[in-house]
Amino acid sequence: MVPENPPSDRPRRDVVSFVRRGTRLSRSRQEAWDRLAGDFVLDVPRGERDTVPDPGARLDPREVFGRDAAGAAPLVVEIGSGQGENIAAAAAAHPERDHLAFEVYVPGIAQSLDRIERAGSPRNVRLVPLDALHSLPTLMPAGSIRELWIFFPDPWHKSRHHKRRLVNPPLLDAVLPLMAEGGVLRLATDWAEYAVHMRTVLDADPRLESLHPGGPRPAGEPSDPVPEETPDRGWAPRFEGRVRTSFERKALDAGRLVWDLAYGVRGSRPEPGYSDPEAPASGA
Repeated sequence: MVPENPPSDRPRRDVVSFVRRGTRLSRSRQEAWDRLAGDFVLDVPRGERDTVPDPGARLDPREVFGRDAAGAAPLVVEIGSGQGENIAAAAAAHPERDHLAFEVYVPGIAQSLDRIERAGSPRNVRLVPLDALHSLPTLMPAGSIRELWIFFPDPWHKSRHHKRRLVNPPLLDAVLPLMAEGGVLRLATDWAEYAVHMRTVLDADPRLESLHPGGPRPAGEPSDPVPEETPDRGWAPRFEGRVRTSFERKALDAGRLVWDLAYGVRGSRPEPGYSDPEAPASGA
């Protein structure tokens, strides 16, 4: 346990939303890393620990993805990309966008490299082996992110660990200045209590507005407890751009529901094709 008042000659440890696991790779993952990391994993200079960048490190998305000013593309950032199912599929399906994934779990990055290769090795995806919360404000220029994805973050169930949850005000303070005009935050969790926590944090931030204010909660009765204060409206439909991963399938098999959220930076337009079921009819 970190003491409440550490000695002044020792750096204070930041609260992080992850537990750093082992970095040993299986033979197949090591081979994928050796073959592909040079093309897809960004080697960012490290700071005081190996999950944060040097304070002087910067990323220029156009330079990273080899696009000139005229060909600059919308940037999607995924925090906690796991084994890469979503980011690999999204990059292959949308060559008109660029995709940047943050993941601290090295075996997950190696698995992501294999998935990227099997998806045709799209050139519009890069992986960053750093803690996104403490890296994005240093690395990314203001207004550079069009969409931010956070799918199935660690729920940190115990009350004393709630401060470790990724979706909390410090995250919003870190990423919202980096969002482009019309930027969108997409989130999903399979735990009802964490879904309500997300709603509380996001609804309280005046810089954000729900893109689905009339959207109903997911249908069904989950196996995990649903807080009494769970809102009936304000939930997004399942994001079609999210792959149904093995993790999500296990959650559904366990009887949990998946709760989706989509928020825009204030002033952004609703998503194309969305019709609020509670909105009055035209001319009413």
